[in-house]
Amino acid sequence: MSEVEWSPLNPARGDQSPRAGTLWGDRTDSGASGFLVEFVDGFSSPPHIHNITYRGVVIRGTIHNDDPNAENMWLPKGSYWTQPGGDVHITSASGNNLAYIEIEEGPYLVLPTEEAFDSDDRSINVNESNIVWLDASNITWIDRSEMSISADEPKLAFLWGNPQNGELSGTLIKLPPGFTGKIRSNGSTLRAVVIQGRAQYQVSNEAKGKTLEPGSYFSLEGEFVHQISSEAQEECIIYVRVKGKYEVIPS
Repeated sequence: MSEVEWSPLNPARGDQSPRAGTLWGDRTDSGASGFLVEFVDGFSSPPHIHNITYRGVVIRGTIHNDDPNAENMWLPKGSYWTQPGGDVHITSASGNNLAYIEIEEGPYLVLPTEEAFDSDDRSINVNESNIVWLDASNITWIDRSEMSISADEPKLAFLWGNPQNGELSGTLIKLPPGFTGKIRSNGSTLRAVVIQGRAQYQVSNEAKGKTLEPGSYFSLEGEFVHQISSEAQEECIIYVRVKGKYEVIPS
């Protein structure tokens, strides 16, 4: 997180713009990208649209993203939302906040409401309390061969996409306090962002690891094993974007 470089999310607003920090890709160019957004406490945008649909995961603070006339529905950390391209909306933020934003095709633009259109996508707002978590008894992506059956095991939640057909998808991994194990990718690019807690991360062919705070990012291409662990006092939640399946393997 300390190595992320920041710039205005909407340069046209100058100092009034939220800050954006690139994690991968280039939101100002064509193609997919992922970036962090940080709002000042109490921020509330004017009604606007975007030219493309984006997805968001709250990392800290609370975020409201909805129709300008909607009642505030504050999403705390760990919540997930999507904003359809062309839909008029506002975005508000409270507290010391941070969110991860992801797009499938750039550039990411902020446009006036007069240019609104229907993209056929629909908005989604999922509070973290409504996330559905699956464990090794529900899904084969989590290895249970060397672990006891207990509440202190990794869990996984599906957010978007269809991984069963080898397509792109987004999931959340919840690692229990004190977890030690591996994330094994299947050959495609795996991109991951720490949402909650602190992860100790190491690539299998590297001697030195890193401590990753919320907002930190790691990625590798090809069939690599990512050594991962969480601190003893706190669970760790990681957002993963990958094509096809991956495996969570406890030590």
